[in-house]
Amino acid sequence: MGRKGTKYILLTAVLTLLPASVWAQFTLSSNDKKIIADFELRAKRYVDLRNKAQRKIRKLPESATPEQIEAHKTALRKAVLAWRVNARQGGLFTQSAAALIRNIIKSEFKGYEGAEIRQAVLEADTKGVPIKVNVVYPESKELVEMSPALLLTLPQMPKELRYRYVGRNLVILDRDVGILIDFMKDALP
Repeated sequence: MGRKGTKYILLTAVLTLLPASVWAQFTLSSNDKKIIADFELRAKRYVDLRNKAQRKIRKLPESATPEQIEAHKTALRKAVLAWRVNARQGGLFTQSAAALIRNIIKSEFKGYEGAEIRQAVLEADTKGVPIKVNVVYPESKELVEMSPALLLTLPQMPKELRYRYVGRNLVILDRDVGILIDFMKDALP
C-alpha cells in the first residue's frame, strides 16, 4: 500500500472513531439559515447549469469503453467551463457564507481529535494544486475527505459536488468532471 493509501486509512480511522460527544453542536440563527439556504440554492444553480451543458453533448452508450468515458468527461468539462467563463471566487462562498462556514469548521476542530484531523489534512499531498475557480483538480493529487460529523453540519450540496480540503483551503469540486467550482482561503483553523 502506498503512502497516499496509508494516509487515507489513517484519516478515515481518526474520523470514524471519534465519539459523537466530541463534536460541538453548532446552533444556527434565522439569519444563518437564510445564508445556508442561499448557499444551497447557488450550488443547485450550478448543478442545473451543469445538467444543461450535459444535455448539449453526446450521450454515452450503455457499453462505453474507457476511452469513450474519458472523451465524454472531457466534453462535459469543456461545456461547463464554456458556460462558466465569467465565474469568479465567491460564487458559492459569498462573504456571509464563508464567514458562517469558517465558524462551523472552527467549532468542529476542537481538542485532540481536531488536532489529529488538522495534521492529517495538512500532511496530504495537495501541494501545487491551483486554488482558482474553473481549474481542473490534478488527478495525481490526493483528495482529502471531509469529516462525517463536519459534513453533517456544513450546508448540504447536491450529489454532484463535494467539499474538499486543499491545504488550509476549502474547495468545492464537481466530482464527475474534476472542476474546482469555488474556494475559501484559510478555512482550516
